[in-house]
Amino acid sequence: MTKPASWLWPGSKRTAVVFNVCLEAWSDGKAPGISPMGNPLPPGVLDTMAISWAAYGVKRGIYRLLDCFRQHGAAASVMVNAVIAERAPETIRAIADAGHEVLSHSYAMDVIPALLSSDEERKNIARCTALLEKASGRRIEGWLSPRGTSSAATPRLLIEAGYRWYGDVFDDDLPYVRTFDEGEIVAIPLGTDVNDMQFMKYGNAPKTMLESFHENIAIAREKSELSIIDVTCHAHIFGRPRGAYYYEKIVDAAARDPDIWIGTRAQIAHHVLAQGASNDAARF
Repeated sequence: MTKPASWLWPGSKRTAVVFNVCLEAWSDGKAPGISPMGNPLPPGVLDTMAISWAAYGVKRGIYRLLDCFRQHGAAASVMVNAVIAERAPETIRAIADAGHEVLSHSYAMDVIPALLSSDEERKNIARCTALLEKASGRRIEGWLSPRGTSSAATPRLLIEAGYRWYGDVFDDDLPYVRTFDEGEIVAIPLGTDVNDMQFMKYGNAPKTMLESFHENIAIAREKSELSIIDVTCHAHIFGRPRGAYYYEKIVDAAARDPDIWIGTRAQIAHHVLAQGASNDAARF
């Protein structure tokens, strides 16, 4: 059991809400492994339906979500596959210009660090960083792998590349600092309880995501513990009208709640480091 944190979120808040948006794409000739279709195609057949379904995020969904955040004055952390910087750099610039954090989500959803050699991974990180920084006009400080699946070398390679935080951890409720010979990096766990993927995959109505958010807020308030509530959607899933409708209700509720601090994952990393947080051996 780790010691409780001795600090609070900005504004002396105990609850932080992070709006995560996944803006995803696959390499040329690759398709998502899931789609709304239940009947699988024969092996080796390119799933053009899944490709078209996923393309909605860049073409339409992200802009609907950006409008939602604008109306409520909320900033989001947008995890972007760097291939989008080649295909639609104007979309990435629109995200950054609206005040949101652009973070790297690898080159494409099929480029997973755990499947790469260290040399391949180092090159992938450098490629992603260069593409996203050029498209966004901003420094890229954060990384979250497809599937949240790092290799053993990922945090060290990210430190080498100048990254401040990464999100491929699921072993704690709060962020902590990891220290290596190469330096230190903030590990920010990604909560999966308020996430549109589970609603899409298991056939739950979009409004249940709103219910899950309110339940998490109620629990955090009752327990009075320092907490983070991740509210995650995919631009090609809840960027569509019905999903975005309920996602906006969550944004509105968080923005109106005086007990909630809304921040990006980069802001969390800066805040944690400012507290003089200890390394992963002590976990606060």
